[in-house]
Amino acid sequence: MEVITDFFFFLLSVIFISLSGVMAPGPLFAVTIAKGFKDKTAGILISFGHGIIEFPLIFLIYFGFAQLLASNLTQRIIGAIGGLIMVYMGFRTIKTRKTSEEYEKSKHSAIIAGILTTGANPYFLLWWATIGTFLIGNASLFGFAGFLVFAITHWLCDLVWNMFVSMTVFKSRRFWTKKVHNIVFGFCFVVFVGFGLWFIISALL
Repeated sequence: MEVITDFFFFLLSVIFISLSGVMAPGPLFAVTIAKGFKDKTAGILISFGHGIIEFPLIFLIYFGFAQLLASNLTQRIIGAIGGLIMVYMGFRTIKTRKTSEEYEKSKHSAIIAGILTTGANPYFLLWWATIGTFLIGNASLFGFAGFLVFAITHWLCDLVWNMFVSMTVFKSRRFWTKKVHNIVFGFCFVVFVGFGLWFIISALL
């Protein structure tokens, strides 16, 4: 009974920590807004794309690769490449803000967006190499089953939040004036380019 209680409180801490991370404005949040404007299920698809990168990373850390992920060289490489991808996505977003073409393409575009914004973000890697590794260590105290429940719980936090964001944006779009539309997509542009330049500069310093 005591083990179950401890695991319950551990999962609560995982939920709070995970939500504090996913709810923070960043590239994934920006792309969820951009895609949610034309597709209310974009948050779900983006979360699956996010999971394609995240789950293998979680398993790598669980099996002892945390030090590799935390290496300065790894972070610099991801930072430089990721920064360029972020800047590209920023200009791509602002370029297509007046047309629905990009959002009416294959439904897989949202999944790819989730993969790109996750894999290109060096701070995502840093989070898992530090806070994430600590949580995985605690989860492993409850065995492999406990670790799996932890991984799924963390991802579900991403899924619920991204789904909420995309559905909220989609349902409220009818009230958006042209000015609001441009402001929102301008915000996405600033987030992508701002983070992209930050990643590149951090990688070079």
